[in-house]
Amino acid sequence: MRPQAKAPVLAPGATVGVLGGGQLGRMLALDGVRLGYRFVALDPAADAPCAAVADLICADYGDEEGLAELAARADIITYEFENVDAAAVERLERAAPVPQGSRLLRLAQHRLREKEALQAAGIPVAPFAAVASADEVRRALQAFGGAGVLKTATGGYDGKGQRTLRQEGEAEAAFAELSALAPELVLEAFVPFEHELSVIAARSPRGEIAVFPAAENIHREHILHLSIVPARIPAGVQAEAGQLARRIAEALDVVGLIAVEMFLTADGQLLVNELAPRPHNSGHYTMDACRTSQFEQHLRAICNLPLGPAELVSPVVMANLLGEDAADMVQWFRADDPAAGRLGVTPKLHWYGKSEAKPKRKMGHVNIVAPNTEAALAWMRESNMWRNTRR
Repeated sequence: MRPQAKAPVLAPGATVGVLGGGQLGRMLALDGVRLGYRFVALDPAADAPCAAVADLICADYGDEEGLAELAARADIITYEFENVDAAAVERLERAAPVPQGSRLLRLAQHRLREKEALQAAGIPVAPFAAVASADEVRRALQAFGGAGVLKTATGGYDGKGQRTLRQEGEAEAAFAELSALAPELVLEAFVPFEHELSVIAARSPRGEIAVFPAAENIHREHILHLSIVPARIPAGVQAEAGQLARRIAEALDVVGLIAVEMFLTADGQLLVNELAPRPHNSGHYTMDACRTSQFEQHLRAICNLPLGPAELVSPVVMANLLGEDAADMVQWFRADDPAAGRLGVTPKLHWYGKSEAKPKRKMGHVNIVAPNTEAALAWMRESNMWRNTRR
């Protein structure tokens, strides 16, 4: 894709509008304020995490008056997550610069279109098929060797809107359940992976690209639990994963960040699973372990500034803190931590300021900067902050 040669540079002092006021918007604003930018966010919750660090327009994402106010107050607009109304982003594009654009958002919101775009760009993906009936699910399962993952084409997040099928007899119930949630479904072949990986790439309007190191991700109940960096994979696979992310950023004309989630199979093959065109949970490790954080990099990209260096400066493990971890986190934060000194690690807490701790709700994360990832994992075991954790 061609660079946008005439895209203006937005210097510090300008106001960045954020569609969404959650933790990603909050961390974006924290990095941006440090650089001298001002922030205004639109979110339906008056106590949204971003409200503590930015002006807040309290309105639904599709509210015409709220969107108009956001466009009037911002010099540039970005979105913090992809589950916002693409039509609302289209309306914003007519009133203010939205460098990420609505086209990529629409693509990332629809699993089938996303897979087709990746396939057209020559990016390896698992076999997939659109399915409109239980019979079509059964036929696709046969073609995929008997196992697959049935997903809604739209609306899935943190494991929602999908069911793993291991035999044809499960097709009827799964189709009935998921077709009640969304009008379009896609069946993907089940991939028996060795590792789940993600790579975050940034691209500016001028065509400059920077790629962060691959993270090895471990999920619990479909929610990201750990990101381990460097990933425990061969150097050649690391390089290949980075090249895939770079190719995707170029092929899709990305401006800002693109998070590329991948599977590494037992035979060493990388298959791209899904995309997220914004800062990503698995990129939080960059805040304390890279020369540039993913949030600063996103701002640099959308403002058409030179991108920062993306190199890792220390091994790190990022661990999410959910609602059920909150009490243990408070106890750890108040106490001495002799294990950190003994193991040579530095745990860095990032708390999102949410008003209520709920089970499975992301409340914060800890970046455990360490001489090696094994020391970081050992500290996790001793901290007792993540009970029943399997690593």
